[in-house]
Amino acid sequence: MKIFNWPKLKSNSFIYLTIITFLIGISSCKKDKKEDENISPKTGSRTELTIDSLYLYAKEIYLWNDALPSYGSFSPREKYAYISPEINALNKELFDISQLKINENTKLPFEYSYAGIPRYSYLETNFNRDIRAETKTISNIKNNDIIVSYSNDVVYFAISSFPKLDILKKDLDNIFIDIAERHPSTIILDLRYNRGGYIETTEYLANLIAPSKLHGKIMYYEKFNDILSTGNTKILKYQPYLDVNGNYVKINGRQATMADVDFSEKGNTYHFSKQGKLESIENIYFITSGSTASASELLISIFKPYFKVKTVGQKTFGKPVGFFPIDIDRYSLYLSSFLLKNADGWFDYFNGIEPNIIVDLPSSPILGDPDEIGFRSILLDLGMSRKHASKTKDASPKIKKIKIETNLLPKETLSIENRFKLK
Repeated sequence: MKIFNWPKLKSNSFIYLTIITFLIGISSCKKDKKEDENISPKTGSRTELTIDSLYLYAKEIYLWNDALPSYGSFSPREKYAYISPEINALNKELFDISQLKINENTKLPFEYSYAGIPRYSYLETNFNRDIRAETKTISNIKNNDIIVSYSNDVVYFAISSFPKLDILKKDLDNIFIDIAERHPSTIILDLRYNRGGYIETTEYLANLIAPSKLHGKIMYYEKFNDILSTGNTKILKYQPYLDVNGNYVKINGRQATMADVDFSEKGNTYHFSKQGKLESIENIYFITSGSTASASELLISIFKPYFKVKTVGQKTFGKPVGFFPIDIDRYSLYLSSFLLKNADGWFDYFNGIEPNIIVDLPSSPILGDPDEIGFRSILLDLGMSRKHASKTKDASPKIKKIKIETNLLPKETLSIENRFKLK
C-alpha cells in the first residue's frame, strides 16, 4: 500500500490517441487474426476502443492476469458495448475481469465482494483524479487526533489515518522523543479506525518504533505479475512516466514511459531506516477492526518477522495488494497490480488478519483509557490487572491528544504515490 503524490497526466487526449495507435498497431502486425486471439479490431467507436483498452491493460498488468482468457474468447465489445452509459459498461467489464481468479483458500474470487463491485480494483473519471487524494474522506473516522497514554511500561498510541508525512512528521518526532525517554517495553498501536493512507507515513512510524538493529533489514517488498516483473510489458509504453511534480522525464533522449519502470522484486524492496531514539520495544500489540485496512495492515505485517506481535479486537479488512493509475481516454483505471509481502514473504490476509485476542470493541470508546476494553485486554494479556496498574505513577495517565491538521484523506493507499524507479 506511496508515499508520493501521483500527478494528474497533462493530456488525456495524448493517452486516448496512443491507445488507438496501440490497438491499430497490434491489429496490423498480424496477417491473419486467427494467428493471435489477443488482437483487437483496428477500427471501432470511441466506446469500443475504450472497452478494448481496459481488457488489454488487464491482460498485462493485472495481478491475476493469468486467469484472463484471450481477447477472442473474452469478446469485450460483444459483451459490453451495448451497455449505456459508457461508465456502466466499463464497470461491468472490470467487475467480470476481477471475478475470474479464484482464491483456493476461500473458493471465492480474490476480489469478491457482496456489493457487486471489485473488492480492490476500481475505475473513476479522470477529472476526479487530481483532487481525489485531497478531497475524499473516510466516513467512519470520527476525528484525526493522535492519542497517547501510558500504563506502567506500556505506551498506547492511537492514530486514525496516515496523512502525508509532512503534515505529521513534526508531531510524530515530538511524541516519540517523549516515548523514548520512558523506555517502554510494549507499545499498543490502536488502528481500529485507520483505513490507511500514505505509506511514507506508515514507514516513518515503523522506523520510529523499530530498534537500530533492524536498520537496513527488509521491511516489505512488492511482487508484480511475471509480465511486469520481467519487463515484457508492451502497452505501458503508451503511459507517460511523470515525476512527483507532474513533469515529463527524459531517458536516453526520449520521453520516459511506464514501460521504463523497474517492476522487479529487487527494485521494489523497501528497508528499515531507523528514526528517533526509541530502542526499548519488545512487544507490539495492535487493536484492529474491520475498518483496519491497507497501509494499516501493512504496518502489522512488516513487524511480524521481528517482534512478538499480537492483534486484539476484530478481524481486519484484508487488502494485501496495491495498484497504480492507468489513464484510458476519460478514465483512470486502478487494477490490483502487486502483492505486499513482508520479510518472511507473508501476504495471505485477503480475508483479513484474524485477532489473537477477540474483543467486541465498543462503538464509542474512550481511547487511551486503560479501562477501555481493547486496552484492558492487552494489559491483562501482559499479566497486568487494572489494580496492579493503578499502583504505578502512570496508572491514571492524562490522555494526550494531538490534532492532525487535516480532514482530507486519500481514498486508498498505494494508488496516489509515485514510488516507481526507472530501470
